[in-house]
Amino acid sequence: MIQTITRLEQLRATIANWRREGLRVGFVPTMGNLHAGHYSLVTLARQHSDRVVSSVFVNPTQFGPSEDFTRYPRTPDADTSGLQAAGCDVLWLPEVEAMYPFGVELAAKVQVPGVSAVLEGACRPGHFDGVCTVVTRLFNQVQPDVAAFGRKDFQQLAVIRQMVADLQVPVQILAGEIVREHDGLAMSSRNQYLSAQERATAPAIHRTLLAMRDAAQAGAPRAQVEAEADAALRAAGFVPDYAVLRRPDFSEPVDGQPGPLVALIAARLGRTRLIDNLEFGLAGHA
Repeated sequence: MIQTITRLEQLRATIANWRREGLRVGFVPTMGNLHAGHYSLVTLARQHSDRVVSSVFVNPTQFGPSEDFTRYPRTPDADTSGLQAAGCDVLWLPEVEAMYPFGVELAAKVQVPGVSAVLEGACRPGHFDGVCTVVTRLFNQVQPDVAAFGRKDFQQLAVIRQMVADLQVPVQILAGEIVREHDGLAMSSRNQYLSAQERATAPAIHRTLLAMRDAAQAGAPRAQVEAEADAALRAAGFVPDYAVLRRPDFSEPVDGQPGPLVALIAARLGRTRLIDNLEFGLAGHA
């Protein structure tokens, strides 16, 4: 049976017992309202550890002024059942006071320059500061050997990796593959905000990513690929924040230069903001 822990002293005592037994600890941080994508991260963490902790904490510091922290769905019973079925050993369920003992306004913050300033960082100022702040606190609380994050949040994964390297946190970051619905829509807790009509439209994001990949691999200039993607999304009813091609380090690729690329999209459909990405390679062209 999964053990639900709400007090930090109990969490640390439990993990200390595992350490005395020589066990490796895996960690999956979440904001709850879990789905198959989250559970796949538990499976991934389990493959690299003996015990797995998953946290559910809706972090107030990563919501912007126009983003409704109170609206974020909270489903603790379903989350607990799903985590248990996925093989999680401990659900860490802290209160805001446990995460921010001096309060949110007086909380020490962690900021990762550079990679956190573009795309999502530009669209949602302060978002990655909130993510890095809470993940650092969770790493300090759990002190895992490995931690699993999903590739759907491609930029978040890059920011976390840079933070871990810069602060020399002794944790290995695992990247889980994107889990998709049958029609290609990336699984997300935000999908449930979609109306039936919006849900039918939403897979156009994935189709647009595939078209961006195909056009880039056929030799189309980056500006053309991005413009066509933006137009396709708007025609489908989205309001794009961005639809871009980047190198994995978020630098802008040079047309025709071979190497790994990633197509990234963030777009609003009604009241719901969706993100997705597609990694691919670009071979040289004669």
